[in-house]
Amino acid sequence: MSSFEIVGGRKLKGEIVPQGAKNEALQVLCAVLLTPEKVRISHVPDIRDVNKLIDLLKLLGVSVRQDVTATTESGRTFEFQADQVNLEVLQSAEFRAQAGALRGSIMLVGPLLSRFGEAVVPQPGGDKIGRRRLDTHFIGMERLGAEVEYKRGAYNVKAKRLKGCYMLLDEASVTGTANIVMSAVLARGTTTIMNAACEPYVYQLCKMLNSMGAKISGVGSNLLTIRGVRELHGCEHCLLPDMIEVGSFIGMAAMTQGDLIIKDAQVQHLGMIPQVFRRLGIEVWQKGDDLYVPSQEHYEIERFMDGSIMTIADAPWPGFTPDLISIALVVATQAKGSVLIHQKMFESRLFFVDKLIDMGAQIILCDPHRATVIGLNREHKLRGVRMASPDIRAGVALLIAALSAEGKSRIDNIEQIDRGYQHIDERLRRLGAEIIRVD
Repeated sequence: MSSFEIVGGRKLKGEIVPQGAKNEALQVLCAVLLTPEKVRISHVPDIRDVNKLIDLLKLLGVSVRQDVTATTESGRTFEFQADQVNLEVLQSAEFRAQAGALRGSIMLVGPLLSRFGEAVVPQPGGDKIGRRRLDTHFIGMERLGAEVEYKRGAYNVKAKRLKGCYMLLDEASVTGTANIVMSAVLARGTTTIMNAACEPYVYQLCKMLNSMGAKISGVGSNLLTIRGVRELHGCEHCLLPDMIEVGSFIGMAAMTQGDLIIKDAQVQHLGMIPQVFRRLGIEVWQKGDDLYVPSQEHYEIERFMDGSIMTIADAPWPGFTPDLISIALVVATQAKGSVLIHQKMFESRLFFVDKLIDMGAQIILCDPHRATVIGLNREHKLRGVRMASPDIRAGVALLIAALSAEGKSRIDNIEQIDRGYQHIDERLRRLGAEIIRVD
């Protein structure tokens, strides 16, 4: 177990480059299983979840080579070749243990089923933020002709030959859409997916698959049409900047009264993120492809036109991503005004607010999905306390609170933060934060 010790009150200042997108990486790395040819992927972040998935690919027999000469601030470059995949590994205890500890392992199913006609994956792990059902994934695969069986804690999926069809997804699941797309690219005939997720992660996956020879139209929309092809070939792919990191850095700058430039944020792929932080009163300026957050002594939450209290809620793309709800909540604690935070998707994601209350924040947890934040307008600073990170995003929200608090804070269980943020302590120290890692 490791911890962060943070002395708060230091203003962050300088430039920072976002890492490659974690959620995109977990999809496109699985897609290398769709071809026996080499696939080169750059800006791969050095984080626990991605590294675990790379280890899983190695266990399956995928050749993995890192090009150390191509490492950048955004991440690393790897070459993958899945020409000697060993399906017997799927039945091994080692595979089940490693796959069961990683939420992203579920996206191995689509490409394995598509290319080899079978896949096995245990009930995957990940954040403890409430129910995260997988029905959308497997109902889509069944529509394509697969047989799905759940027994002894694992999903077993088989198909002699997948066949295209029309399907209307019961929810616009990002990972569900990705898995079904990867299942359909080598299927016979045409697959039409209605109510597909259209997040940048899915856009990037479809873009990569098309560069490999797939025939996917409607990319970027909620209606995807996939004409099956016989085989896919190798390609080169570059990950987008991680929009969750971009939002986290906006929050860090605001809470610490920092002066921060977020380089190469690729603003066109951020959706509502800058706009939502502006509603919280934070100045976010666009300079080319960079975002600039200037130092602000105070920031004031907007109200709706009729004068009613502002509500910040998550929504499917291009709405505000649920992964930043925790960040928006903690940023609101030092704003002027009040806001209702509504987390619609996960019923356990707001339970970390008790730790913010211990730090002096004024928050009313209405129910598992809603919290009202009464901003302190910096008149009463948060105070340093000892706490533990319950999941990736709540962990970073607590880290942001600690950076702005008076005194010393300690955050335990930072392995959760390491799952999604690359060398975050080192990068924050370069911006002026006082943070150390304690084993």
